[in-house]
Amino acid sequence: MTTTAPGAAEQGPAGRGPADPGDGPPAAPDGTPAPDGAPPEGAARTRTGDVPPGSSPWQLARRELRRRPAVRISLCVVLLFVLMAVTAPWLGALGGWSPEEFDKSAVDPYLGGLPLGSFGGISPEHWLGVEPVTGRDLFARVVHGAQVSLLIAFAATAIVVVTGTAAGIAAGYFGGRTDAVLSRLMDLTMSFPSLIFMIAMLSVAKDVNRIVLMTAVIGVFGWPGIARVVRGQTLSLKHREYVDAARVGGASSWRILTRDILPGVAGPVIAYTTLLIPGMISTEAALSYLGVGVRPPTPSWGQMIAESVAFYETDPMYFVIPSVFLFLAVLAFTLLGDALRDILDPRGGRT
Repeated sequence: MTTTAPGAAEQGPAGRGPADPGDGPPAAPDGTPAPDGAPPEGAARTRTGDVPPGSSPWQLARRELRRRPAVRISLCVVLLFVLMAVTAPWLGALGGWSPEEFDKSAVDPYLGGLPLGSFGGISPEHWLGVEPVTGRDLFARVVHGAQVSLLIAFAATAIVVVTGTAAGIAAGYFGGRTDAVLSRLMDLTMSFPSLIFMIAMLSVAKDVNRIVLMTAVIGVFGWPGIARVVRGQTLSLKHREYVDAARVGGASSWRILTRDILPGVAGPVIAYTTLLIPGMISTEAALSYLGVGVRPPTPSWGQMIAESVAFYETDPMYFVIPSVFLFLAVLAFTLLGDALRDILDPRGGRT
């Protein structure tokens, strides 16, 4: 009879110490040994973090939001700014002041109209202080400025995305003369010095709605970028097997474009859209800063920063508050856009 030395049952092959789980085939969760070379169910997904095949872009985005703390924080800041813009009239009323209401008792007429109190006049009556000389409440002006900035940014982005996506799909799918005409139009639009042209147009137009005009002007010059991206994606999709099968099956061009091509370019378009918004916010602020954007008494972050330059030494809070709001809005949208680009358009993110 063969005897076993004490502790031998605990030794792995060739005396390597305790048996290593990797020495034999891993067992499935129900205890059944897995086939040789086959990892247990769910192991690869847990190790690599992959999602099931066929996941939609929104499922990928939701999973990424759960995985990255920085993205969750950015999304919360974005939602906070959107909520602030939507509820601006109620927030202003909650603070007790309208953005155009003067409070002469909050400024010192003997010191050039500087706010009374420390930190720009921050008090229970004025939560973020007051504007020098006029005494207008900064909290009311900041939240209404968020409404103006985000309204222009979202509306201009919608114009850019719809126009650029339609032009890019048409150029890539139909090709030939359609592609040549649309491509030349993209080149012509991109060749314009857009900022100078915006300043000139906004300076000449006097008696018009400035918000509508800024939205239209910004949107006109922004669509060629996304059109080029969509055109390239469409060129790679229009010869796929499922598109050829739909074409052979007698599907119309409209059905192929809306059912087969458009879902294929949705990921890059969503990623590009989120990266457009911070640029639109910055453009609106820059135009208002230069004096050709939103005009007083309508509040705007860029306009407030421009007016605060004259008081940056005597009342720095007047400069800091709108600048911080503008910085946080642009940063939050940029971080969220970068994350969505990495998820929905990984090849575009690497390039």
